[in-house]
Amino acid sequence: MGDSCRFHAVLAIAVTMGVTAAGFAQQSGGGQTNPGGGGTSSPAPTTPTRPTTPTNPTTPMPGQRPQQQDPSFMDMVRPISLSGRILMDDGAPPPEPVVMMLVCNGQPRPQGYSDLKGRFHVTLGQSQAMFADASIGNINDAPGATIPGANKTGGAGRGGVTERELMGCEFRADLPGYRSDTVQLAGRRLMDNPEIGTIVLHRLTNVEGFTYSLTSANAPKDAKKAYDKGVDLNKKKKYPEAEEQLRKAVEIYPKYSVAWYELGQSLDRQKKGDEAQKAYEGSIAADAKFVNPHLSLLQHAVSKRDWPLIAQRSESVLKLNPFNYPQVWFFNSVANYNLKKLDVAEKSAREALKLDVDHRNPRIMNLLGAILSDKGDYPGAIEQMKGYLSFAPDAPDAAQVKVALAELERLSGTKATAQTGQDQQK
Repeated sequence: MGDSCRFHAVLAIAVTMGVTAAGFAQQSGGGQTNPGGGGTSSPAPTTPTRPTTPTNPTTPMPGQRPQQQDPSFMDMVRPISLSGRILMDDGAPPPEPVVMMLVCNGQPRPQGYSDLKGRFHVTLGQSQAMFADASIGNINDAPGATIPGANKTGGAGRGGVTERELMGCEFRADLPGYRSDTVQLAGRRLMDNPEIGTIVLHRLTNVEGFTYSLTSANAPKDAKKAYDKGVDLNKKKKYPEAEEQLRKAVEIYPKYSVAWYELGQSLDRQKKGDEAQKAYEGSIAADAKFVNPHLSLLQHAVSKRDWPLIAQRSESVLKLNPFNYPQVWFFNSVANYNLKKLDVAEKSAREALKLDVDHRNPRIMNLLGAILSDKGDYPGAIEQMKGYLSFAPDAPDAAQVKVALAELERLSGTKATAQTGQDQQK
């Protein structure tokens, strides 16, 4: 196939897919697989193994009159609150605040965090502005998808949700490396008891990496105090002051992996890329199983278009957790495609596609089509490219892909005709 029909735009794909460590983590929902069989081929169950909702969501509180199913009432936008507790499967609270996720029609939308004791209280549809990360996406991320409480510009919520919108929704926690119990929201009404009980996080087998560091428990009091100040200052965008506090924390306790990571974040915000990289490396030296600094180093490699380093960094993440990061599989595939390692690139692209069950990144299909076309699998390439155009008909490269698709169909027909002629000669 001629160069004009190849996807040299793949170089631009990685560069335009800027993803932070937080962005990777927030993408983890909905695309997990069940690693119980020791691989990535068996899909994870979409329902909990044992529901843990002690209250009936449709049962009124004592003294409350049952609501009538008036159609107009069901379409009224109202604040609907949910509260409860998160526990790990060993009975302990999570080691860090956990994102609480509303999932409607397969589309996840963060609603808030649990506290340090695992308790949460959220009002559906009112917390969208808390998560301004582009990796979350917006209401138009998937054709036909509706996110309750989100406005059509993907901004802050409109003050609540409707009961009708909740018919296709569930509520769960999101912590990479764990599978959450889910609470079905169909039938939930405005005046229902907001308490939904305990949501249990089940550790996925064959996942070595964590989004928290086990070294934090041993940090001295003064180091923790400096770290907390640094985190707070980072949130307030006072990065030089945050850097000062975080350097103090790691000087007191050099094994403070999360402080090294937070220091890297502060340095990145100040455009001190080389120093940030050293901080992330310090975080990994303190705790190699802490995933976040690996993700940040991958992002640094992506920004430099360093294909060997992207391949190396992405492999490090995937060894720690191959189940929660479809974007990392995607980057790994892009890197290996540019390194002419087509078999490895195809495997990674197929893993990315398998985990991206909601097709939040249609460019995976575009990339896989490029790989298959280079390998001479024209029918497979055609299938992937058509899929890409169906999910991203208005993509900037749609016209280019259509031209390549027409050429692939011509070549596929020529190949089929030649094969038929050979069969007839036999």
